[in-house]
This record gives sequence, C-alpha cells and structure tokens, in this order.
Amino acid sequence: MAQIDNFIAMMQQKKVERAVLINDKPAHLFAHGDDSPGPIIPGAKLHEVVQEVTPPPLRPQLGQDGGFHFPYQSPHGIFEIGVARGHGTLQVTIAPPVQANGNPSASLEAAISNLVADINPSPSPSLDGQPPAPEVARVSPMMAGGHSEKLAVATAATRGTKHIGHIDELFHMMRRVEASDLHLSSKEYPMMRVHGVMTKLEEYAINTHDDLKKLLWAIAPPRNQQEWDAEHDTDFAYELEDIARFRCNYFMDRHGIGAVFRLIPSDVWTVEDLKLPQAMIDLCYLSKGLVVVTGPTGSGKSTTLAALIDYVNKHREDHIITIEDPVEFVHNNIRCLINQREVHVATDSFARALRASLREDPDIILVGEMRDLETTKLAIEAAETGHLVFGTLHTSSAPSTVDRMIDQFPSEEQAQIRVMLSETIKGVIAQTLLRTKDGKRVAAYEILLVPAAVANLIREGKTFQLPSQMQIGKGQGMMTMNDSILRHVMEGRVDPHEGYVKAIDKVSLLQLYEAHDIAYNIGDGA
Repeated sequence: MAQIDNFIAMMQQKKVERAVLINDKPAHLFAHGDDSPGPIIPGAKLHEVVQEVTPPPLRPQLGQDGGFHFPYQSPHGIFEIGVARGHGTLQVTIAPPVQANGNPSASLEAAISNLVADINPSPSPSLDGQPPAPEVARVSPMMAGGHSEKLAVATAATRGTKHIGHIDELFHMMRRVEASDLHLSSKEYPMMRVHGVMTKLEEYAINTHDDLKKLLWAIAPPRNQQEWDAEHDTDFAYELEDIARFRCNYFMDRHGIGAVFRLIPSDVWTVEDLKLPQAMIDLCYLSKGLVVVTGPTGSGKSTTLAALIDYVNKHREDHIITIEDPVEFVHNNIRCLINQREVHVATDSFARALRASLREDPDIILVGEMRDLETTKLAIEAAETGHLVFGTLHTSSAPSTVDRMIDQFPSEEQAQIRVMLSETIKGVIAQTLLRTKDGKRVAAYEILLVPAAVANLIREGKTFQLPSQMQIGKGQGMMTMNDSILRHVMEGRVDPHEGYVKAIDKVSLLQLYEAHDIAYNIGDGA
C-alpha cells in the first residue's frame, strides 16, 4: 500500500473533501467549507510520498518548476492528485476527480493552474533551451480528455510498452531529468537515480539478459567485452559529444547481465558553482603534500576534485597528471599542461602510472583511487619528494581516513608510515550528499587541516583526538561534519531528519539541534 493511502483514509474518516499539502507547513484540510490545519510534512518526505504514486512518464517533472495532475486509484476509490512546484515550494492537492455534476474535476485543473501562476510568476526555460509548454498542458497525452477512470486504465496500459532503440536515448533522458545514475538489470525495468531517489521507468519493457546484452554491447569497446566474458565485470567511459561523459560498469548477477552508468557533465563544475569553503580552495596553492578527498560512493568526490583541478588550471602554471579509472571529467589546458591517463587503456594500473609519473616532471598528481597498499605508499612518497598529490578513499570521516591509510601497512611499518604521513598530509576532506527540501542535493563537508599540533597527533598515533582538534581549529578553516549539516538545516536547505540520517555522530548532532532550538524527534521522519 502506498504511503498516500493512509492520508486518503484519514480524509475519508474526517470527511475531508480536498487536502492541500505544502512542504514544511501545516496541510490545509477542506471540509464543508471550512479550512482546518493538518500535519506538517517535511519537503523530502512529501516528495517521496507523491513520487511513489506518480505515473512514470510524469516523474521527471517532479524535479522541475511547474505543475501537472493525474488520477490515482487508491483502495478508497479514484482520486485526482495535483502537483505544483516552484521556488523551493512543493504543493500537492488530493481531491475526488468527479464533481456533483458528473464532469471531470475542472476545478482541480484550475487550482493547479493558479498554484503554478502563484509560485512561478514567469515560466522558466526547459533543459533543452526551448520555452516550456503551458504548465498544466505539459501533462502526458494520457491525461487529455475522458473520464478519470479511463485515464487511469490508459496509464496502466502504457506500462512496459516502450522498447529501448539505442542506449543513447536513456542517456539523453538522464540529462533532461538531472539523473545521476542509470541502472539496467536483467528481469527488471530500467531505473534512474534522480536527486538521490531511485525511480523505475515502467514505460519501458522489462529487460531480458539477451536483449540487454545486445543493447550494452553496442557501446562497449572490444577489450571490455572480452574482460566481461572472462571476469563478468568491467569498467570504461563513454562520451556523447556536447552532452556528457558516462562512467560505465557492466557486471553479472543472478539474473544475468547488468550495468550502472554515472553521468559526468561535459562542463566541469567550478569551486564557485559548488560554493566550496575557502579552506578547501587554499589547498590548491600548496607546493607539495597530500590532500585526500573521501566519502561513500556517489558522494561527489570526483566532482569536488575536478573543481579543485579546474581552479589550479586557472590560477597556476604547472604540469598536472591525472590517473583515473576511467577518466571522468575532461580538462582542457588553460594555464596548466594536463595529461589524463586512464587505467587499463593508457596504463596497466594506478601504481604503475604513479611510479612512472615521477619521471614525467609533474607538479601536481591526481590519483583517482588509492585502492591498494602499493598505490597509497607511492602517493605518500610522491608527496614527500616535493609534489602536490590529490587522492581519494572510501571512508566516512577525516579521522578514519588517517587510520585507514596507516592500517593498510604491515604492523612493523606503521610507526614509520605515521611519521611520513604526519609530514606529508596537508588536508583531508570528507563529504556526503544531503537531499534538500526541494528534492535536489547539497554537499556537507568535514575538513581536517594539518598544522603542527595535528601532525604531532598523527605521529604519536593519537588520531582519536582529531575530532577535538577540528573543533579547536574552526578559526583556521577546519569543520566537522555535524557543523556543516547544522548550517544547512539552520539555513533552511535541509530537513533535520535528513541531516540526522546522514550524520555519523548522531548523538552530537541531536545535542547541536537542541542547543540551537531546532525541534526534532527521531520519529519525525518515520
């Protein structure tokens, strides 16, 4: 049962004729001409509730300013759901679709039009640069004319009828709806992750192993086809000129072949676009040392690193070598010479390319992943010998990053590595992505800089004291993850529940909420 069904049941119990839900504000419940206040629903929760019942063809519009409506068959009868979005406001109207005169609910369409006009006084251009159609008229052709019950049948009738001619059409769709990832699996509908939410594309047919393999092989280089046949997984990059690059991973699961594609925009996001803290930008002016960007998969590490390299490219005259698997963001030479090497294409491994780079006169080296002991050791040695090295790890916090790097080494070498690391590491940036109230995402950062006091703690193996050093070092630009989350919550971008879910030290975050009079109970987001 969909989450919205519980709300509809409450409407029927209280004889509510129409309900208007507004993100982060009390709902309006209309009954017998009276407007009574209803529950407050956080923006992310409201987006999740309405997305669950929105027909697949209309789901991309949930992330866009404008409005649409559709019939919904609930266990309590057919209802009309209206959606309007603009300037951070999401409004959802729930009403019976048929009025006393037996005609479809023209009043709801008029209400949605009014809501769109109120929150979008001037129309915005579409993603492809064309002016949008009138907002309510942008609804799928399935919505045009006829009784709501027939429309609901028509919506169901379109499920699984569309076949993918070429995978590029899904890549173009990803760009239009601002999806970060495309998932293709055997015996499953295609799915996209849009602003962090997994969404089924049910208008497409369910993939079979043979059809999906044929589709995927159309863009896979022969080397990767052979690697998949031998190992049942492979990685490569695919580019649609002037659209985007895609990081591609093919794999095998219990149902057959599968694939995941990460969209890498053609244009590199700048530090201004990402609003990176000044302490992070200052790391770009180092002449030597190690800077590590860390976080879970999909937390935006590559985007942050690309922005930092872009900043260096615009403000320094250096030689930059990047070692990636695969190459994601493509950098053009501005003031720097940039050589981008792709593992398995231009070199056999990260370690081999990193070792060779020391003979290629680099000033700055970017290591896409410090995934093994040899690569980590070479990165530390490169930083020690006078190069600025940027690298990534998959850890959750700045202190755990230092521990992870040291723990990779045999116990008899760890004392020496602590000394080397204390002298070379200059900064650790841990980040995660938070869903905003308008359904998009924003990064929260933890920044650990390494002045003498921090270097001494690393040398002595007292990394458990690093969180307190980040608190003490706020004036130098250091930042804890909870402080970053708190700032987003206090500025109204992020719901307190989303911050709580993504926090590592949840107890401390709750204490911060209480200290800043932020009303939140753990059950609020359930």
